[in-house]
Amino acid sequence: MIQIAVVSGKGGTGKTVVTGAIAALLPGKIVMADCDVDAANLGLLMRPETIVSEPFTGMDRAFIDPDRCTRCGCCVTNCRFHAISVLKDRVQVDPVKCEGCGVCEYVCLADAVKMVTHIGGAIRSAQTRFGPFIDGALNPGSGNSGLMVHQIRKKAREIAPDIPLVLIDGPPGIGCPLISAVTGCDLVILVAEPGSSGRHDIERLITVCRSLRCRMVMIINRADLVPDGTVLLRTIAKESDIPILCEIPLDPLVMKATRNREPFSLHEGPASIEIRNAVDYLAHELQLI
Repeated sequence: MIQIAVVSGKGGTGKTVVTGAIAALLPGKIVMADCDVDAANLGLLMRPETIVSEPFTGMDRAFIDPDRCTRCGCCVTNCRFHAISVLKDRVQVDPVKCEGCGVCEYVCLADAVKMVTHIGGAIRSAQTRFGPFIDGALNPGSGNSGLMVHQIRKKAREIAPDIPLVLIDGPPGIGCPLISAVTGCDLVILVAEPGSSGRHDIERLITVCRSLRCRMVMIINRADLVPDGTVLLRTIAKESDIPILCEIPLDPLVMKATRNREPFSLHEGPASIEIRNAVDYLAHELQLI
């Protein structure tokens, strides 16, 4: 099963809109996985139906048995996350601050601390008009987003093993969730924008992806918004030996389609022509046709 991740160095580049446009041109040939677990929104375009949700368990959380606890304060002293405090009648764990490291359980002389399963969010699967769809949502304050990304990718490969392609809408930035999203992918599509911040962040993203030995291609979004910036992005791509699949112009049709919860590639316009050329290239290179 081929895995393609669509990523960007920052938020707001149009990564999810591009992912949706690609997905709409490959109906029945893809499983869609939204791995932007802190702000999953690919479903707004895909319109998933009959959603099945299952709990996501990240790192365990500490629980202190008040009947065993002697309130010696040893766990408080050794908790580097300051998640434990001694109150008048008990020792309390703050579940938001607790990182599940287990040090408190290790140092407790009274054997009063146990690590218990913590529900950190949900992983959801559904069907869409374009194919199976998986995404995830972390509960507020929950961590382990990289682990959730890993589990979403695993489920995407299992839910429809006969479908040849998993299309991943990756998280922005270069942190742990991004690394979890692109590691082991057959191809990474970098969505860049020509603004100064976009250029800076795409350079950082290229550095990370290269360290993970990812094969990369680039799509320049809103390419005509800052022409000089687009020229610089072409230079960055050339110097990094990264092919540019297409340059999507600033097309009012994209905003109109997105507002109507439609992938813009389903409509005729300059942006659609560019993304279709990119998908034709991908389909040929990855033998999807």
